[in-house]
Amino acid sequence: MTRYLARKITIYLFTFFVAVTIDWAIPRLMPGNPIDGLIARIQADSTASQELHGYFTKSFGLDQPLWKQYANFWRGLVHGDLGPSIAYVGSTVSELIWAALPYTLALLVPAIVLSYIAGNRVGAMAARRKSLDNTVLPLGYILTATPYMWLALVLAYFVSFRWGWLPVSGAYDFSIQPSWSWEFAQSFLRHWFLPFLTLFLVSFGGWAIGMRNLIIYELEAEYANYLQALGAPSKLVRRYAYQNAVLPQMSGLALALGAVVGGALVTEIVFGYPGVGSLIITALQVRDYFLLQGLFLFIIIGVLIANFIVDIAYVIVDPRTRVGIQGS
Repeated sequence: MTRYLARKITIYLFTFFVAVTIDWAIPRLMPGNPIDGLIARIQADSTASQELHGYFTKSFGLDQPLWKQYANFWRGLVHGDLGPSIAYVGSTVSELIWAALPYTLALLVPAIVLSYIAGNRVGAMAARRKSLDNTVLPLGYILTATPYMWLALVLAYFVSFRWGWLPVSGAYDFSIQPSWSWEFAQSFLRHWFLPFLTLFLVSFGGWAIGMRNLIIYELEAEYANYLQALGAPSKLVRRYAYQNAVLPQMSGLALALGAVVGGALVTEIVFGYPGVGSLIITALQVRDYFLLQGLFLFIIIGVLIANFIVDIAYVIVDPRTRVGIQGS
């Protein structure tokens, strides 16, 4: 087990290094210059613009060679310094991310966990009940093929604009201040529900279809037929089938995390939700190198940590994996 963990950690550290290097390079390969956009927002005259251009270029370290900028990036990362923000002058990237991260996590964690649990349960029931299967299967195909942005727009149009049941944008009413009060909690939940529902429904469809197909396969396997021939209760056979079917779903969860995170960012933009997605669109508009690489860095870390947890959980759940580790 120690060798297995060491091997996994080495792979994830190498993946982190490569992903972070690409994260640093991509903003700098984009067309445009962040300093030009910053000066354009200031609306200075031509003489002042030239002076400001030189001042900001030096202040943000963009006058240095790329290799030195890359080395400075890693040096700052080791010390927890992600640099200043160009889009929000006077604020650091770390401050902006820590302010937006709770909102994104409040969407992602419940949507991933609840859609995984509910989708697997409903898919397992659909595999055994024809009436439920006739509903779940087509509905699941529709949901899993639906783009996050399209479903978000549909929900916003009907639930908010047409019926007026829930607010369409923001994380809470602008008339109140964030606090640990029941009034703020109600406002937050009303604004949170539509973005959450978007992520939940799309993910739910995929999990339900996957579990339904896996359960059907497991119930037709030789061990299931053997147990039934021995007179084992149907409930016991279904329980073994569910336990075996969950294992591929856990692997699918690790692979699907990136898509869910991307869907969350798009959903936040549609609903004007003040999470990481809204920061990314702002950083793209003004070519904020430091903010972009900081935001993508947190996404990389989050996805890698979640995948590592799934890998460890897979070893705990699947005894065959433990046997393989002991024999290696």
